Amino acid sequence: MKGLITKKQPTLFVVRYGEKECFCTARGNLKKEGLFVGDFVEFDEEGKVINAVLPRKNCIIRPPLANLDKMFVVIAEKPKPDFELVDKLILFCITNNIQPVLCVNKVDENAEFVEFVKNIYGKSFDIVSTSAKINMTDALKEQIKGICAFAGQSAVGKSSLINSMFGKDFEAVGDFGKKVERGKQTTRLVTLYPFGKDSFIADTAGFSQLDERYLDIDYHELSRYYPDFYPYVNECKYQSCPHTHSGDCAVIKAVKEGKIPKQRYENYLKLLASKKNEKKY
Repeated sequence: MKGLITKKQPTLFVVRYGEKECFCTARGNLKKEGLFVGDFVEFDEEGKVINAVLPRKNCIIRPPLANLDKMFVVIAEKPKPDFELVDKLILFCITNNIQPVLCVNKVDENAEFVEFVKNIYGKSFDIVSTSAKINMTDALKEQIKGICAFAGQSAVGKSSLINSMFGKDFEAVGDFGKKVERGKQTTRLVTLYPFGKDSFIADTAGFSQLDERYLDIDYHELSRYYPDFYPYVNECKYQSCPHTHSGDCAVIKAVKEGKIPKQRYENYLKLLASKKNEKKY
C-alpha cells in the first residue's frame, strides 16, 4: 500500500491512504535515515509497518516537512511589512522546488495595499487578497493544491486565515501551535490536515523567520533566482554581471526606468552583500 505521513509521534507515524488512516511503525533502517511528515511511503496495512520512502521533491529540516508544494507568504499592511523576509521566503521556495504564492491579508483595513504589493511582485508571482475578519478566503481556498504551508511575520494573520478556511479554531482544538519539551530543546510538532481532495495544510509556523544561511545559493548565482531580472540579464555587457554597478548593466537601467521594482532590487543588493560576507568566513 502507498500512503502519506500526516503526523509523526515519538514511535508511531500516522499514514493516510484515501480517506483512511493507519498508525504505523517504521523499519529500523528508515528510523536511522529519518522519516518526515509529508513523506509518501509504502507500508504494510496488516503489519502496520512502513517499508519504504518514495522519492522526495524536497525535504525541509526546520520545520521538518517533506514534499511541500506551495508556500503562502502572508503579508499585511500592519505590522509594517518586512519585504526582505518576503524575498528570502520566495528565494527559499525557488531553491526548494516550492511554488510561492503571496497572500495579502487584512484587505478590509486598506484595499490600496494590495495594489502596492502587486506593483512589487505582481509580474512574477501569484497574489491573492484575503481577510479573515470578513471571511474573505475563497480565492485562497482555490489555491490550496497539494501540500501547503503558510509563512510570514508574526501577527499578519496566518492562524486566523487557517481558522477561517476550516471554520474552527485549530489553536484551541487542534495541534496548531503545540510543542513538545525535550530538555532544553523545544520541538514543534508538524501535522498535515486534509483540505479538499488530495490537498493538505501544514500546521507549522516555522517559517516566521528565515536566516539567509538556509538559502543554499552562492552569491555569484543569486541574480538567477530573481524572475524580475530575466528579461534584461542578456542585455548586460558582461555575462557575469553582478548588477551592482551602472555603466552597461541592463538590470540597473531597468530599475531606473521603473521596469524592475526598486524595492526588489534594493533587497537583492542587501542579500547579495550578506551572501558575499558569509562566503568570507
